Amino acid sequence: MTEPGSPRPFIPVRIAVLTVSDTRSLAEDRSGQTLAERIEKAGHILAARDIVTDDKDRIRDKVLGWTKDEGIDAVITTGGTGFTGRDVTPEALEPIFEKRMDGFSEVFHRISYDKIGTSTIQSRATGGVVNATFVFVLPGSPGACKDAWDGILEAQFDYRHMPCNFVEIMPRLDEHLKRGGGKSA
Repeated sequence: MTEPGSPRPFIPVRIAVLTVSDTRSLAEDRSGQTLAERIEKAGHILAARDIVTDDKDRIRDKVLGWTKDEGIDAVITTGGTGFTGRDVTPEALEPIFEKRMDGFSEVFHRISYDKIGTSTIQSRATGGVVNATFVFVLPGSPGACKDAWDGILEAQFDYRHMPCNFVEIMPRLDEHLKRGGGKSA
């Protein structure tokens, strides 16, 4: 699957999707389903999909487990990014980020602002790297998942995307560990 005119081949990425919700089941999970459909439509592999409750330990444990799985290259969570008492996904995951991706949040909010205006400030979307695995924390609405995938992640997970993309740097995400710069989470 090489894009016409592109010197690079398409490389499928193995992506896990985690929905954080106290109220949804897989059958009712529109946001997780939106991501799963887009991942597969783009030619990537849906490596895993699950739902956990809005509990910091459960969220962190699931994501840590997936980041240690060699069959998973990236994790996308949906839900728990707001300001209510049950919204704890950023608190669960940001402390385990080895590297934060501030630009992800900034670009997500720019895209979101164009669609929902100032309401975008009610999301704490974030991204980072855990155990040499990309982790993205998205709001729990299908629209926000579409915005993040269509506006950022689809291109960044496409090796053909120039001038740079996530796929080309994946093999080097753990260089600090190889140099003795620390242990993974």
